[in-house]
Amino acid sequence: MLGKKLISAHFLLFLIFMAGGCKAQSTTTSAALPAEVSYKIQAAIRSQYSVPSRVTISLSDPKPSDLPGYDQFTVTFTSPNNTSTHEFLISKDRKTLSHLEKIDLEKVDLPRDLMAKIDVKGRPVRGNQTAKVTIINFDDFQCPYCSRMHATLFPSLLKQYGDKVKFIYKDYPLVEIHKWAMHAAVDANCLATQNNEAYWEFADYVHINQRTLAGHNSEEAFTNLDQAAQDQASKHKLDGEKLSACMKKQDESAIRASMAEGDKIGVDSTPTLFINGERVSGAVPEDEMRAMIDRALADAGQPQPAASNARK
Repeated sequence: MLGKKLISAHFLLFLIFMAGGCKAQSTTTSAALPAEVSYKIQAAIRSQYSVPSRVTISLSDPKPSDLPGYDQFTVTFTSPNNTSTHEFLISKDRKTLSHLEKIDLEKVDLPRDLMAKIDVKGRPVRGNQTAKVTIINFDDFQCPYCSRMHATLFPSLLKQYGDKVKFIYKDYPLVEIHKWAMHAAVDANCLATQNNEAYWEFADYVHINQRTLAGHNSEEAFTNLDQAAQDQASKHKLDGEKLSACMKKQDESAIRASMAEGDKIGVDSTPTLFINGERVSGAVPEDEMRAMIDRALADAGQPQPAASNARK
């Protein structure tokens, strides 16, 4: 999924440079990339990461990298509202492109410290409120990968682990590419102020029906989302006037605060989940999620569900 900073959660190559374990990088510049190679790189990046046409891509000249056989260069993404840079690798023969991510281990938070940085006060909870394992999902209501992840979490994993874990969603709408995601988040939070279940049922409905709700334009999507929220208000006998006033106001402040919080802990794509501090990005398969939850349960000294043990 293309994230706010225009990079996918699934990288072609993931490299960890141990703190203090790398050689100082040379500043020598390699030969400039031929025009044909530069064009191929830009085309490959647009395809691999679904970069919108309105985003321009520029490449720096390559320079030697610490990885034998590869040079390093910088890719700059520029949109009307944002500019970001990312490091890539290209083989010396100019036939293989890889993404480079450096991790400064001195800045890596321990799981418990990372979880403490995420404010979940007042957020709707699904599952066991007192569970020892917490799954926090930075979510975008319009993101198709979030829809897939939501379908993996609910109902299957909730049914299996519901008494042992709790699920909490944080807002991280990718406003540059998803035009109604912010509106959906505001509507959901308006519901949450009155009823926990109304929030979650709205979340279920929106994730399942993204294409239908999108309509033909943003205004139609807004109308559809408001109606879906009003349907939840009727079902749960909420204060309809209060809900309407909240949705009409479209106060983005809480969502913006959640987005800023995500930025500070390295969220740059959706979905991004933290399972007792263990991070996972993208719509991962159910078996992989189950393994991470089981690991978190073991670390917390909690037994795994019988169904999970039976699979081993």
